[in-house]
Formats: sequence, structure tokens, C-alpha cells
Amino acid sequence: MNRAMVFDDETIQKLFGFEDAESESIERLKEYYFKKDTFDRVTAELPLRILVGHKGTGKSALFKVAISEEKEAGNLPILIKPDDIAELGKNNENFLLRIRQWKNGLIKIIGEKVFSEFGLYDEKATSKLTQFGLKLISFISETINVAKDNISLTEGQKILTDNFLKKKRIIVYIDDLDRGWEGKKEDIIRISALLNAIRDLSNENSGLLFKVSLRSDVYYLVRTSDESTDKIEGSVVWCKWTNHEILVLLIKRILTYFGDSVDENTLMKTPQLHLRFHLERVMESTFSGRGKWENVYMYKILMSLIRKRPRDLVKLCSLAAQQAQQTNSPLIKTEHFQAIFEEYSQGRIQDTINEYKSELPNIENLLFGMRPTKILRNASYGIIYTTAELIQKLNNIRQHTNFIFKNGRKASANELAQFLYKINFLTARKIVESGEIQRKYFEENRYISSSFVDFGYDWEVHPAFRWVLQPENINEIFNKLALCHDLVNKILLKF
Repeated sequence: MNRAMVFDDETIQKLFGFEDAESESIERLKEYYFKKDTFDRVTAELPLRILVGHKGTGKSALFKVAISEEKEAGNLPILIKPDDIAELGKNNENFLLRIRQWKNGLIKIIGEKVFSEFGLYDEKATSKLTQFGLKLISFISETINVAKDNISLTEGQKILTDNFLKKKRIIVYIDDLDRGWEGKKEDIIRISALLNAIRDLSNENSGLLFKVSLRSDVYYLVRTSDESTDKIEGSVVWCKWTNHEILVLLIKRILTYFGDSVDENTLMKTPQLHLRFHLERVMESTFSGRGKWENVYMYKILMSLIRKRPRDLVKLCSLAAQQAQQTNSPLIKTEHFQAIFEEYSQGRIQDTINEYKSELPNIENLLFGMRPTKILRNASYGIIYTTAELIQKLNNIRQHTNFIFKNGRKASANELAQFLYKINFLTARKIVESGEIQRKYFEENRYISSSFVDFGYDWEVHPAFRWVLQPENINEIFNKLALCHDLVNKILLKF
């Protein structure tokens, strides 16, 4: 029999994980990390991989696990953080000079980090790193060969140098590039020059592999502003999740917390209806709510309120567990979730504002402008729009506020609709033949056209935002909001 849960701050963090991978111990992270196909695509032995996804989709976690595994395999991973490159790519004279500055700067940073790893750091050697036409891998190999027998190295450093001389490969991870991102023209040009520089360096140095993570809004702005970035399109790996994958992720965290063995493939093949039994170790099986939320399985509540982002699930479960802690409950119950829905909703809208204000500075006015009218609040179906109704709603909002994107372009109603869908504020919604509701996210249909086309879908404000948008009639959410189903459909919605 499993021991009764005692929720405290340490237990909650160990059980559900930290919201950000940087704060998680590598031991616990590797223990519960769920490896989907994205991991293998990013870590493939290819010159350039660009991991693109929203905040909270696990980009930093993937890099952290990948770096750890590379080290265990005797390879040489190098992590470059934003502060390492803070002064690079700021040459305003022309784009080509920016690229050269990036290349020289990256060569110097990589070389210095490599020599430090080997215990061979020498200013005389590193000063030669940026010589014109210098091949980084060749230079590092030659320098190590000369120095390794004349300097005292630890056993670990000897193994590392021997492996490097054999493989002649360096894997460079560049993470958190969106830190300090403001979406200004200067920011876009700088990132574009960086991507061009990385592409050049990887082509010029066999064995020099780059893994770069970019927030999706950063990538879109760069990709649509600079045609030279079309050459990197084939190197992009999208960090996206299905609800089933996120549920498996949660199940794995619970199982590993209790010390159970985990077979990811088995979990992925197991219907959600059966996966729910694992949740019962830490939370009630059913949600004893009202309306459409009465006596439904708890996993449906969880999957309905997250935006297909693991961080949403961590936050939702952690907040509810903190409520259980306050009542000394060994299980997270319906009352605990109900107590935190409004806080959770407020957090999600603030996260969205913070993430996308660099693209649309007055995004807050747009989101809160989407509060339902009295007529819509009284409707039986909740905050759902046909395409025509959505465009009309946005035109009404535009009468009070001018929405201007960071690039200076005034936003039309159609463009605002696209934007709301792209940032997961809206989901595409359709009732299928079975009578069940199919919801499609932008990540599943990310192709943008010049006009907002519905392809038979209506538009629904994501459930995560409902509490903050209609605080005066929260109870109506339970009566009107249909929960997600276990459907996995392959219908494509193109924009």
C-alpha cells in the first residue's frame, strides 16, 4: 500500500517539478524527463538544429538533459548563455559586418570554454582563435595535441581530451536568447545575423554542431523580416505537445516520485481512461463540480485548462497541492482546484502579456477587450465566436484602441484574430460527427495566409483565461464550458 501523501513545499516541487528547468536538479530532471521524438530530432548529429516553441514547452529542459547525456557519453557539449554574447552582433554599419562580428565572437567564446573544460586555458592560444580563416576544430585539436603531454590534467580531463581528439566534435547549445527581447527592429536584425553566423560556422567546421532554442514569437518575427533566414527553415524543430503526451509526462513524474519503474512506450499506448488510475495516488479520481463539470474524471479537468504547455500543468497541480497542504489533506481534491482556478487564470493571462507585448505592445487592451458581452455571457454555449462574430468583436475593440505591431504596422481585425490564435488565446473549435468537441491549436496548424479563414471552425477563448475574463459570473463557466475529449484527430486546418 502506498504511503499517504503529505504535501509540503519540498514534496510538491519534487513531485510535480519546478516550473523552470534551470531550477531543477539534473538528477531529478533526468529521472522524470519524458523523451518524445523532439528530443531525438534536436540531438541528431546535424550541423544545425533550431528548437522553436512557446514559453513553458520545455526547451530549456530538453537542452539540460541533452547536455548531461552528451557529457556522460564522453562528448563535448558547450552551453552559451545570453550574458556570454550580450555584446555581440551590435555593429550597425551593415548586416554582413554583424555576421562577421558574431562569427568572431562565437569562435572566441567556444574556444575559451573548450580550453577551460580541458584545463588548457591559455591567453596566448585563445588570442589566435579569431585569426582570419582559422578552422576552429582543427586549431583546438592541434593545440591540445601539443599541450596535453606538457600539462597536468585530471583523469576526467584526460578522458575528455582523448575523446575529443578521436571524435573532433563540439556541440554548442545556445539557450534563452529571448531574455531581454523587446521585438525591436534592432533585436530582429541581431538574431537574424546570429542565425546566419551559426549556419556559416557549422558549414565551415565539420564537427561543430549548433543547437539553438528560440521562442516562437521571436522566430516568427525574424523569419518574416529577413528572407535570408529561409535557408534555416529545414533546421527548425517545433517543440509542441499533445494533451496525451502531457498527461504521460505528469504520470511519469508521479510514478518516479514513488520509485516505480516507467515504460514510456507503454504509457503512450495506454488510453487516458486507464492512465487516470495513476493520478489517484495524489488526487481525487473525479471532479465533483457542477454543470458540465459534474463527476468528470480529474484528468479531463487538467487537460482542458492547459494550453498544451507542460509548465501550465506544473503550475495548475502545484497551486492545487498547496491548497491541499493548507488543509492537511493527503489528496488534492475538487475544492483545492476550485480555490485556485482564478489565480491560475490570472497567471496565464499575465504570462501571455509578458510573452507577447514585444510583438504587440498594447496586447493587454486586446486580451481584456475580449471579455464577453452580456449577451454572450447569457448564451448557453459560452465564449464562442463564428469567424464573422470574431471579426466584428475585434472591430468593436479597435474602435477604442489602435493596435500597432512593434514593426509599426497597424493591425487589422483579421491580423488580430491571427495573433490571438497564434498565442493560444483562441482555439479553433468544431463539433465532429460523434457529437464531441475537437479543439485545434495553432501549433497544429501554423501556416499563415493573408486572410483569416475558418475552414468550418468556430473560435473559442481558451478555458485557461475564462476566470479572469468573467470574474462576475464564474459559476457559469461550469455550466457552459465543455471539457476536452480524448480524441486524437488528424484534420488539418491551414492558415
